Amino acid sequence: MDRAETAGAAGTAVGRATTPDAAVVRDALGVGIAVGLSGFAFGVTSAGSGLSLLQTCALSLLVFTGASQFALVGALAAGGNPYTAAAGAFFLGVRNAFYGLRLSQLLALPRAVRPLAAQWVIDETTAVTLPQTTRRAARIGFTVTGLTLYVLWNLTTLLGALGAKALGDTDTWGLDAASPAVFLALLAPMLKTSTERITAAVAVLLALGLLPVLPAGVPVLLSALAAPAVLFLSGRRNRRPSDRPAKEATPTEDGR
Repeated sequence: MDRAETAGAAGTAVGRATTPDAAVVRDALGVGIAVGLSGFAFGVTSAGSGLSLLQTCALSLLVFTGASQFALVGALAAGGNPYTAAAGAFFLGVRNAFYGLRLSQLLALPRAVRPLAAQWVIDETTAVTLPQTTRRAARIGFTVTGLTLYVLWNLTTLLGALGAKALGDTDTWGLDAASPAVFLALLAPMLKTSTERITAAVAVLLALGLLPVLPAGVPVLLSALAAPAVLFLSGRRNRRPSDRPAKEATPTEDGR
């Protein structure tokens, strides 16, 4: 192989090695920017529910999980008990612990970095990281998504809280639906099996059905019962014996 061929092969190898990284960065930036901008909606909604600027910004800096943050301020705005609102937000955030169990194996980060990385274990980073086929791509996707989203979410939260007064009545804008809509858009493609889709549908029906009769925050807690209920019924169906009983062995005329 001459120098030209060697250079061409090396260039091709480099191209093959760098193209996946560029694609991961592009996808991670797309998710991080799109979702990060919805922090403005949280800032406006939180300020409209009565939380101070400091409290609003502290939620985004320390909690940093949009669904839980919206659940908390939404329950408070509806007049719910603070403890119930906090419990609802907590149980929504528990899902991130299960994400972490999977991501810890995939990323295999150094021990010193794990406490910091845990702050970025959320729906969006999980959605970008899990489909990656290599550890390098997974780490890039996780880091770029987490950094982009954390910076933008907190910046737009601050802007939203500062601009809440200028917008007036935040309920008329429907901004509280922005983050849940983004969350559902990311979640929908992950519901691949019929059991997962049924569980999600039952959870939605439970939450909507209980919303008019229970205090704010409680329907979210009870909707979690959809998962064990569907799994129990699915397990019973799989264990159900066949409708046709097994044929008993009968001896033939010659005794065999």
